[in-house]
Amino acid sequence: MRKISLPKVIFGTSGLGNLYVALSEEIKCAIVAESVRCSNPAVFDSAGKYGAGLALESLGRSLKQLNVKPSDVLISNKLGWLRTELKTPEPTFEPGVWRDLKYDAVQKISYDGILECYEQGNELLGDYKAELVSVHDPDEYLNAAKDEQERTQRYQDILEAYRGLYELKMDGKVKGIGVGSKDWRAIKKIAHDVELDWVMIANSMTVHSHPRELVDFMQELEKRGIPIINSAVFNGGFLTGADYYNYRLTDPVTDKGLYYWREQLYELCANYKIKPADACVAFGLNAPGVKSIALSTTNAGRVAQNVALTSLKIPRQFWKEMKERGLIDESYDIACL
Repeated sequence: MRKISLPKVIFGTSGLGNLYVALSEEIKCAIVAESVRCSNPAVFDSAGKYGAGLALESLGRSLKQLNVKPSDVLISNKLGWLRTELKTPEPTFEPGVWRDLKYDAVQKISYDGILECYEQGNELLGDYKAELVSVHDPDEYLNAAKDEQERTQRYQDILEAYRGLYELKMDGKVKGIGVGSKDWRAIKKIAHDVELDWVMIANSMTVHSHPRELVDFMQELEKRGIPIINSAVFNGGFLTGADYYNYRLTDPVTDKGLYYWREQLYELCANYKIKPADACVAFGLNAPGVKSIALSTTNAGRVAQNVALTSLKIPRQFWKEMKERGLIDESYDIACL
């Protein structure tokens, strides 16, 4: 397996796909420009699911407008969602979170489907090509099965998709193959059957949620030399003040426990004069086996701040108090923080 060198910060592009808010092309270009300025080479993580391909389009247009050489960027495209015609008032694939989209997207995970997604993704990128590829949301694909027999067939579809990605790698069209999933258990199953160059864990390893079983799996990946990209360390923005937790709109009454946990975090951060985002990034980046953290923003002014977050030192006493208050699981080893 050829080792892939990744920077500490990978620039997420969900904002370029109008997640939660529709951005102008000028703002998107400014975000991309700052990302390129702050990292050499800049590594972007995108997906056909992000705005039904809008993120890929906006990334490609912005890079071209900035005259960035294709060799000066590395683009990761999580494959499995194909842009289709929009026939309903809003997209069907993730209603309620994307804004002003002109297309819909459908999940296509199979040998032919994944190659179709790969080709479409490169078309949307224009002059640029995805050199890191992965199967996106295999957990959602498996969970859509009506029964165990269909679930078994769908897992075979996933393995066939990886056969297609492996051929791309053997042909020299891509540099590496990975997986991106919100449910780490799907990653564990795939990592047992497929030779992966990296894994991206989303929403799962955060300062708020870090189950013991996941930590054990991450330590196993570390021993195998498979780097982990940690994504969505703010639990969809909730930990830094948004109303969405893992892309679900929260309610202060029914989600009282979530809000209480966040209040406790904010209080402790204020005591130590650190920002909640600082704690989230420090925890997420220093988790077992994590080599990179994927951070998204809708504000170009925050790009450099996000990169700087990876160098911040959080007082050890802060983590001790987090554990004492029950904000960090008692089984979690804070020595790594």
